Amino acid sequence: MRARTLSRPPSRSHRRPARSAAPGNNRPGTGGHISTEPRINDRIRVPEVRLVGPAGEQVGVVRIDDALRLARESELDLVEVAPMARPPVAKLMDYGKFKYENAQKARESRKNQTNTVIKEMKLRPKIDSHDYATKKGHVVRFLKAGDKVKITIMFRGREQSKPELGFNLLKQLADDVEEFGFIESTPKQDGRNMLMVLGPHKRKTEARGDLAADRDARMSARKTDLELEEADRAAQRAEHQLQPKKQKKKGPADNMDPDIDL
Repeated sequence: MRARTLSRPPSRSHRRPARSAAPGNNRPGTGGHISTEPRINDRIRVPEVRLVGPAGEQVGVVRIDDALRLARESELDLVEVAPMARPPVAKLMDYGKFKYENAQKARESRKNQTNTVIKEMKLRPKIDSHDYATKKGHVVRFLKAGDKVKITIMFRGREQSKPELGFNLLKQLADDVEEFGFIESTPKQDGRNMLMVLGPHKRKTEARGDLAADRDARMSARKTDLELEEADRAAQRAEHQLQPKKQKKKGPADNMDPDIDL
C-alpha cells in the first residue's frame, strides 16, 4: 500500500499581498466618491480656459490666472461649465445664487409633476338606482381631482349571456359624467367582466388648483358669515343697552319713614 504524501503549504514569504485601493481613488469600480459639483475658482487646474462673461458674452481663450483675476475683480466665481471641451469652458457667475436658482427650478419641476393615478369603480349590470347614484358620485369626485377611473362591470351566471346590459350601463355612466371626463378606453370584454376607462378633462395640477380655489372660496364665505353674525349680535347688544330700564314700582314699605320703629 502506497503511503499518501501531503504537499506543504506555501510559506508566508511567497504569498502575494492583497492589493488595496488607494485612498481617494475616483476611478469607476474602486468605490471612491465621484463629485458631481463643477470645479470653481482655484480648483480649476488647467493652463487656460475659454472664458464666458456673466451676461453670456464670449471673452475668448485666456490664461487661468487672468480668468481668476477677472473673477476677483468682479466679485464673482469662475465656474467650469464644460470641462470636456478643449480648452475647458468657464463662466463668471455668482455660484451661490446659481445653485439656489437651480434648486428652486428642480423643486418647482417636482411640484408640477403629475403622478398618473387610476381609480377603480365596480358595478353590477342590474344595479339599483341608489347604488348607481352613489358610485356615480365617486366617479365624479375622482375625475374632478384629475384622476382616471376604470369602470368594471362584473357579470355573474346567466348575466354573461347579456353583455348589452353592461354596455348600456357604461354608456349611461359616461353620458352622466361627460361634464367632468371623457371615454379614454372604449368598453371591451375581459373574461367575465367588461371594462371602460374614463379620463379627466383637466390635468391633475389644474384640478388641484380648482379644488384649492373652491376651498378658499368656502372659507372666505364662512368667514363672511361669521363676521355678519358677530355684527348682528353686537347690534342687538347695543340696542339692548340703549333701551330705558323699567323703574321698580314702590310698595307700601318704601313710603314709610325709615326712622319710625315698627
